[in-house]
Amino acid sequence: MKPVFLSLLILIIISSCNPKLANGLRRKDLKRDVELITDKGSLIIRLSDSTPLHRDNFLKLVKQGFYDSILFHRVISNFMVQTGDPLSKNSTSDSRLGNGGTGYTIPAEIRPGLFHHKGVIAAARMGDDVNPQKASSGSQFYLVQGKIFSEKSIDSVETFRLKGRKLPANHREVYKTIGGTPHLDQSYTVFGEVIRGISVIDSIAAIPTGGRENGDRPLKDVRIIKARLVKRIMINR
Repeated sequence: MKPVFLSLLILIIISSCNPKLANGLRRKDLKRDVELITDKGSLIIRLSDSTPLHRDNFLKLVKQGFYDSILFHRVISNFMVQTGDPLSKNSTSDSRLGNGGTGYTIPAEIRPGLFHHKGVIAAARMGDDVNPQKASSGSQFYLVQGKIFSEKSIDSVETFRLKGRKLPANHREVYKTIGGTPHLDQSYTVFGEVIRGISVIDSIAAIPTGGRENGDRPLKDVRIIKARLVKRIMINR
């Protein structure tokens, strides 16, 4: 068998085992983790198969290099750090950010079992007044830092922020141990979680900002240097 023909045959076999999907992803991409290399360190994100629209969109953007050099443009300590505005790549220090995106939204994939504990990744979106379907931004997302809650403070969240809706008992326990932002539950699509490097969120959240006057933008830029797909790592539960 000629070497050229053999090489072509091997390529065909590899491609058939890892077919290209309609969105430009390969089937094996769906089982990759995502590494975000930031000015404050690197973290690894495991995406949820329960939210395939958000998973696939995020993987696609990462493969395209969309997130490379994008800033964390909104940072609120004990709450979350937000990024994904492409206008931030070449913005001036006095620019108010947060309005850029892909030009499309993603239908909400809000799942009862996915909640806002510390370390999750969730999609940003426009408010209910203009977006009652809770559709997600095509690119902007946030990583939850949150805080640890007491039994009494969770009761208060249920009464005043969730309008009487009760949180599952296992979710309450997580909010009392590792913390999070329970008032966001069932209002935004959570589509994965940080499985390594969660301290990076704390480091970003600690950056001084200009407060509400400048959209909570950090006074010193912190950005995603590189986002890339990596081989899925083993985690201990």
